[in-house]
Amino acid sequence: MKAMMSVATGGPESLELTELEAPSPKSGDLLVRIRAAGVNFPDTLIIRDLYQMKPQRPFAPGGEIAGEVIAKGEKVKGFEIGDRILAPCMSGGYATHITINAMQAAKIPDTMPFDEAACFLLTYGTSYHALKDRAQLQPGEHLLVLGAAGGVGTAAIELGKAMGAKVTAAVSSEEKAQLCTDLGADATVIYPRDLTPEDQKALKAQFKTAGGGKGFDVVYDAVGGNYSEPAIRSLGWAGRFLVVGFPAGIPSVPLNLTLLKSIQIVGVFWGASVMQNPAGHVQNLSELFGLYKQGKIRPHISARFPLEDAGQALEALEQRKAQGKIVLTMD
Repeated sequence: MKAMMSVATGGPESLELTELEAPSPKSGDLLVRIRAAGVNFPDTLIIRDLYQMKPQRPFAPGGEIAGEVIAKGEKVKGFEIGDRILAPCMSGGYATHITINAMQAAKIPDTMPFDEAACFLLTYGTSYHALKDRAQLQPGEHLLVLGAAGGVGTAAIELGKAMGAKVTAAVSSEEKAQLCTDLGADATVIYPRDLTPEDQKALKAQFKTAGGGKGFDVVYDAVGGNYSEPAIRSLGWAGRFLVVGFPAGIPSVPLNLTLLKSIQIVGVFWGASVMQNPAGHVQNLSELFGLYKQGKIRPHISARFPLEDAGQALEALEQRKAQGKIVLTMD
């Protein structure tokens, strides 16, 4: 088997293509021939030892995969050789083979190609958990999505519309705004790539105008940094602010803002929620597959890279060039 391995702490350039012996499945495991792997922001952190989980080196990054079952342990039930599956994995996705516990895997619809399956679980799982479980988004409410052209952002747009909400997408360019409009966003806001204090004031005014007199009901923040406070200020009474990610840095927020409008700041940690509430995850995934089959959601893949170019894929993600998802293909 082949894998792009993190052999030392560093950036995308530190990954090395390595030949390894394919693993054997233990009693409750599946051996999967990986056909595609999603590229996600945590992958850029884990290779620098900046993520909350730190695998022992050498390891392959990559937290979500799709492929075929080619062997299984003796205690595995519900899966057969040849089944097409997707699965999350803390690491190991940037490879041609992986063993995973069968309980992590889910069979994918026959109409779902591997590249879309590899981009499905983390983005839609995160965004659905955020909007459904954490924000309890209701039909007719107004949702603001920050970082709306990224993987979780595009998923949040589609899911917000599928749940009956009005969606305003906030992005950093006209090109990204057009993508969000094509995905169903009702309105867009364009903000600078690097936000100065003066830009913050202007953005606050833009958000307040976009939110109308009532303000937004829910803000989905996958950006952080100086973008968070203007978004919080644009919330209406009893608004919910979803903390999803921090590619622009961890923000400092005046907590008096929450008191003045009875605002909730709500953390979103999808991976931990899966472990805490596995039955809820199974239900959410079933509902997401249903929305996919209905054509209401579909991963938008902006770039595909072969396994050996995983470093380039991570660089594109770090430089915020991605529109939707980036995927590695293993064929």
